[in-house]
Amino acid sequence: MDIVTQKQLNILIQLAEADKHFAQSEREMIMKIAKERNFSEEAVIHLIRHPEPIESLGALSYDQKIEYLNACINLINVDHKIFESELIFVKNIAIKLGFKKSVVEFLTSNQNKLTPAELKSKILNEYC
Repeated sequence: MDIVTQKQLNILIQLAEADKHFAQSEREMIMKIAKERNFSEEAVIHLIRHPEPIESLGALSYDQKIEYLNACINLINVDHKIFESELIFVKNIAIKLGFKKSVVEFLTSNQNKLTPAELKSKILNEYC
């Protein structure tokens, strides 16, 4: 079992529940990520029913950290409803990933305006 994927899915599941409503579109996105990474549906369902504590994320590579953060931003946008509780959760994840919490506003405003390379560079230079 891929621990990096498991941690990411666990974070996304908890984020999906941050607004007290686990939307179908959020569930579908989480299942899609799991399937792409050969993570079983049964394992995802187990994580949904038994979320794990979110531990330190400092051991991840810079690219993995960016991937986690982008997945969080995509998840809060997938149901076209962004709640304050979701933003607070993502800001806390950003801090655990080693970023300034203001990176969340930057990404929510610019994720679709800049290329992935431009985003990575700007985040590295301004939000680490």
